[in-house]
Amino acid sequence: MTIIDNSALITETRNNWMRLQTLVALRWIAVLGQTVAILIASKWLSLDLPIDLCFTAIGASVAFNLVAMAIWPRGKRLSDPLAGTMLLFDLFQLSVLLYLSGGLSNPFSILMLVPVTISATALSLRATAVLGVIFIMMITTLIWFYLPLRTLNGNIIQQPSLLIFGNWTALVTGFSFLALYARRVTVENFSMSEALAATQLALGREQRLTSLGGVIAAAAHELGTPLATIKLTASELADELIDQPELAKDAQLIRSQADRCRDILRDMGRSGKEDMHVKTAPISSLIEEAAMPHLDRGKRVIIRIDGDPLSQNSPDQPLVWRRSETIHGLRNLIQNAVDFAVDAVWVDVDWNDAKISVRIGDDGTGFPAEVMGKIGDPFVGRRHRRKRAGYEGMGLGLFIAKTLLERTGAELTFSNGQTGEHDLPIELSSPTGAIVTVIWDRKTLQTPDSKARPALGANTRIES
Repeated sequence: MTIIDNSALITETRNNWMRLQTLVALRWIAVLGQTVAILIASKWLSLDLPIDLCFTAIGASVAFNLVAMAIWPRGKRLSDPLAGTMLLFDLFQLSVLLYLSGGLSNPFSILMLVPVTISATALSLRATAVLGVIFIMMITTLIWFYLPLRTLNGNIIQQPSLLIFGNWTALVTGFSFLALYARRVTVENFSMSEALAATQLALGREQRLTSLGGVIAAAAHELGTPLATIKLTASELADELIDQPELAKDAQLIRSQADRCRDILRDMGRSGKEDMHVKTAPISSLIEEAAMPHLDRGKRVIIRIDGDPLSQNSPDQPLVWRRSETIHGLRNLIQNAVDFAVDAVWVDVDWNDAKISVRIGDDGTGFPAEVMGKIGDPFVGRRHRRKRAGYEGMGLGLFIAKTLLERTGAELTFSNGQTGEHDLPIELSSPTGAIVTVIWDRKTLQTPDSKARPALGANTRIES
């Protein structure tokens, strides 16, 4: 069973996302745009702007960039407070330019949204809230305090107060919507990327364990005969050296060490099983392998093939690919069922000419109604997490299972069983709690020669 530390994957713990080079490059673009806008307004549109003060404000951005590039390397990752300070400087610089060029009457006042939107996508919620409050204070101040636009003839270009107030309202509304939208999308993308990284980690571990298990099983199989020979020879030597106690004792030691080597190989190789199907296996063997880590956790795991709990060795079973994604995905689903089951977990395997399905259910309380539409998404919010007997999950296990199984071509559906009393034996009962159904196209999961090859049967123990 793969255990992953979720603390490193929580969105609130991220920091040092933004590079200094990114903000410096954006500020250079802003400097160029502001310079061009001032020159066009003064030369072509004949507006009487305080050119010296405007270029002083632009020069402050240039100086800020040069100082930042001199102090820190270009690839520096900015901490949350430092990035927030830089964006706060950009807000002040834009406010000064707007003060000098008509306030909220200036159509370029919409650029005030840029720093707060960047903050919403890259900084913490606290930093974004602080910048948002300062942003609202600045644009509110610009309603009353600004230098009006004048032409070279001295005419004042002044918008009606109602239109200025409308611009203020549009800016506040735009900030609220853009910040909320950008942050929601960024948080979801971050959660998804971190969950996918956890999925790749789990899959890589499963692949390594699968490969290692095959190597160990092959080694155990190959070493079985030599170890048996050593044990037999040591036993014969011990019998022949009965009149030489010291040598007989050494022969007995050799025999005991051969037994110990056999036991070590047995423990390392999937409970001492010889892997007869490293790449392919009957569907029942695949399910048994996925369920193996959870068979001794105090809950009964009942595997039923085509509705019959006694037909695991049926020769009619499909021979399927033994992929790490399939094994680990089913294992996570079975683990989730065992976690929330009261007494039993049922794993039903069925097939027809077109489909192969695996249904995993338990006798627990089922999926809560409020999270039914969110199952399979990582990092479900705290109020939506499944809880039972002190257990609280983040949805990462189900996300990993869903992602891995969908990579194999499976479709997953989540539902709850029907509660009520059942008179049937537990082996023939139906799940009353959460149910996950996994369905593959048969040609996707089944090997091409499934009909030509019989089931390999149960794995055998390595005997001396």
